[in-house]
Amino acid sequence: MKAPTILLSAAAMLLMSSSVSAGSCEVCIKVMDDVRASMVKKDVKDKSKIEEALGKYCKRSDLGPREKKICYYIDPIKRDVAHPFSLGMPSEKVCNRIDKTNPEICTVKFPVQTEKMEKQDLSKLRVKQLKSILADRGVECKGCVEKDEFVKKVQETEHMANVEF
Repeated sequence: MKAPTILLSAAAMLLMSSSVSAGSCEVCIKVMDDVRASMVKKDVKDKSKIEEALGKYCKRSDLGPREKKICYYIDPIKRDVAHPFSLGMPSEKVCNRIDKTNPEICTVKFPVQTEKMEKQDLSKLRVKQLKSILADRGVECKGCVEKDEFVKKVQETEHMANVEF
C-alpha cells in the first residue's frame, strides 16, 4: 500500500517541478532550439560551427526584441554556450547552465498574451504579471493599490497590446 503512495507522490513532485520551470528561460530555450534546428546534424558536435550558427542566428533581421536581448547576452560567452550544446545537452539545461554565470538570461520572458482575455482570466494573473503587462505597454498605474484596479487598467490599455518598442 505504501509503494503506490510513494510512487504517486514522486510523480506529483515531478509534475510540479516541471511546471515551475516551464516558464523559466523561455526565450533562451527558443533561441537554442532555433539555432539547433538551423544546423546540419553533423555540425551540432563542432563547437566552432555552433558559435558560427549562433552568430548567424543573431544577425538575422527578423528577430524580436527579446531574441535580440538573448543574443546580446550570449554573444560574449559563445564558447561557454557551445560546449554544453556540443555535448547534446537539451536546450533547457544549456540555458540553466549559462544562467549560473549570467543570471540575466533567464529573466528575459515573452510578454503575456492578453488579447481577447476576459476580466475573469485577467483576474487569475498575479499583480506582478499585471504590472509587467502595463510596463510592456509603457503605462504606469498611478494610485493603483488593489488588484481590480490593475486589471481595469490592463483592459483600458488593450489597444496598446501589440505595440513593440
